[in-house]
Amino acid sequence: MTKDRNFTKIQELTYELRVRDAMIADVVTVSPKQAIHNLRDVMREKHISGVPVVDEGRVVGLISIEDYIRCLAQGEMDVIIERRMTRDAETLYADEPLVHAVRKFEQYGFGRFPVIERNGQKLVGIITKGNIIKCLLRKLEVEYHEEEIHHYRASHIFEDIVADKTNLVLKYEIAGKDFDRAGQSASRLKKTLHRLGIRPEIVRRIAIVAFEAEINIIVFTDGGRLTVSVCSDRITIGASDNGPGIPDTEQAMQPSFSTAPDWIREMGFGAGMGLCNIRNCADEMSLASQIGKGTNLEVVIYLNGNEADKDVRRQNEAS
Repeated sequence: MTKDRNFTKIQELTYELRVRDAMIADVVTVSPKQAIHNLRDVMREKHISGVPVVDEGRVVGLISIEDYIRCLAQGEMDVIIERRMTRDAETLYADEPLVHAVRKFEQYGFGRFPVIERNGQKLVGIITKGNIIKCLLRKLEVEYHEEEIHHYRASHIFEDIVADKTNLVLKYEIAGKDFDRAGQSASRLKKTLHRLGIRPEIVRRIAIVAFEAEINIIVFTDGGRLTVSVCSDRITIGASDNGPGIPDTEQAMQPSFSTAPDWIREMGFGAGMGLCNIRNCADEMSLASQIGKGTNLEVVIYLNGNEADKDVRRQNEAS
């Protein structure tokens, strides 16, 4: 079966951007002790269809226009909000990768999510699908101008160096459990490859591989490294660590399988799609792991198409 590697620029940016880049910081809120009838003017004036319910700076629930209409139909306009709000509201952290927000919108089908700070759980914003779209459009415009300024060709670098074989090696050290900087190495790598002139569709795949590998190192180990080798015909991404190892690599490749503890999942990480996303982006992939010794991942992406596809074409031509 042929893998779909048509990753878009939009998908690439969702890995690089953070929730805070797309959220609205000026949030309209209501108190749990207010009466339902107070929602009418708030929603009408602000043109919103849902409001976080906040008590002493912390989100305690959500109240929507559907809740308001239901109370209106039942003649319960004097009921206080906390009796009709949705409790245990799903939230997002401001420093989470934007791709986590996209996945949550797909998973729950909600119209909005409150955004809270990781330390203290204080409400700092709100995010909707519309906010995400606007953020991505702004970023696309900025990156277009940056690419115009940094327009190089990787092939020129290799042509100008006189040697039988040349490769450029990039190394990135990753600290375990450093969620504040999660994704930074992948973002730096992506910017470097763009400046080298690597085709955008190739950079997208590499950026996703690097991001997912980096997150796995951060979540499951005390630290590791990304090593990226850029050659004239391929780019090889290596991710290694001295972590606890993976007991069953085949099982780990299954969609949604994750050994991440609950506290990691509550932080927005460990959804179990990392290795699957890496495999979908790779032309070649190998994963070796030993319990108590660590894990080594290697991914190859060809700059001019999959070598396996070339072999098929050669055989067809020969016959």
